[in-house]
Amino acid sequence: MAQTTASAQPRRSVFPAALFGALIALVVVALLSIAIGSNPLSLDAVLHGLFSYDGRYDDVVVRDSRLPRTVLGVLVGLALGLAGALMQGVTRNPVADPGLLGVNYGAAVAIVLASTTFGIQAPAALVWFAFAGAVFATALVYALGGTVSPVRLVLAGVAVQATFVGINQAAQVIDTHTLDRMRFWLVGTLANRDMDVLAPLLPFLVAGLILALASARGLNAIALGADVAHGLGASPARTRTVAMLAVGLLCGSATAAVGPIAFVGLMIPHLVRLMVGQDHRQVLPLSMLLGPVLVLGCDVLGRLLGAPGELQVGIMTDVFGGLMFLVLVRRLWGAGR
Repeated sequence: MAQTTASAQPRRSVFPAALFGALIALVVVALLSIAIGSNPLSLDAVLHGLFSYDGRYDDVVVRDSRLPRTVLGVLVGLALGLAGALMQGVTRNPVADPGLLGVNYGAAVAIVLASTTFGIQAPAALVWFAFAGAVFATALVYALGGTVSPVRLVLAGVAVQATFVGINQAAQVIDTHTLDRMRFWLVGTLANRDMDVLAPLLPFLVAGLILALASARGLNAIALGADVAHGLGASPARTRTVAMLAVGLLCGSATAAVGPIAFVGLMIPHLVRLMVGQDHRQVLPLSMLLGPVLVLGCDVLGRLLGAPGELQVGIMTDVFGGLMFLVLVRRLWGAGR
């Protein structure tokens, strides 16, 4: 016991430094997101537009174009990083991820069907469909794949996601207007978004955030096994319900805002656990901060690599996430899981 406690102490002492480093990284990548684009801006121009706005051209670019995109990237990254940490904690499965397991595409297909069938366009209305689609996809994947085998869970997620992608494509082929309007959104993009998209989704994001952070102690108890969790006074069933409700709110809101973005919830929690260990009281806040760093970083990189156009953020996270997934599966295969 003494050895375990001693080995855990350094991880606890790392958390404040990791938290500070994540905040610094987030500020830096947010400034880069505002500065880099078809019209590159200096740091002075960025700071002037943020804090000394007087209507000049660069100020308008900062306030009306770059800042809303950056804020949206922060909130989407927060939601997806947190949702991935929750799913991995609830299932005790290292490959659980809202994008990889079809949850984001469940939200996406619900939005596409709501748009094509009922003509709904308002984000405040679409988020309810996104939430229902995310919950349905989650239930379907776990009904098919269970929670014991990572490989079986991934196969179930791939099958469900392929089905949802097929439904989306069919809806777009049938309705060419939907194809034109949805093709960039379905890739996952932060481009051409403004605060009007963001405002109606904030209550759902905040509710998901509160539920997620409230699940931390329960997830720690679940990690010790159901019997131990009951002995500690925790309710595994209640913790799982609250956590998955948070996942639905977070993924539904993020997908309604920018489309389905995969792999953020897979990569970030693994990186965080390498830094601070398994304590969800530390994993969840750090995942919440590093998720936006990844999303904004991929968005900035997509602008640089795609210049004079840009590569959408969903494409960039797929590239990096696919590589990460191959490494992770190789490690699990070597461990006999």
